[in-house]
Amino acid sequence: MKYLTLALLLCSLPSLSNAYCYRRFMKEGMTHCQDYEDETWHAVGSSWRNSRCMNCNCGQCCTGYATPAVFPDYCVKVFDPEACEYIVYKKDDPSVLCHISAMVRK
Repeated sequence: MKYLTLALLLCSLPSLSNAYCYRRFMKEGMTHCQDYEDETWHAVGSSWRNSRCMNCNCGQCCTGYATPAVFPDYCVKVFDPEACEYIVYKKDDPSVLCHISAMVRK
């Protein structure tokens, strides 16, 4: 039974780890690239997080947060752009956080 549980867990991990990404075109000999969102310049080989909570380097940008997918109906998810994360709390009492059963990166 424990091997079946482990197998199911391992099968679910790849789908939970996929993030929304987009590739960036790099020309040979480039020393810097520009972030499409913030229009800031970065050295090739560096990485940064832009104002849309994307983790970037000169080759690609990917979402830097996960979206709650399974949580109780009496709760609501709210995105905090400063922390680049979702907070899930009770609709009638924002001081009470809710349990999140599953998250996706999209």
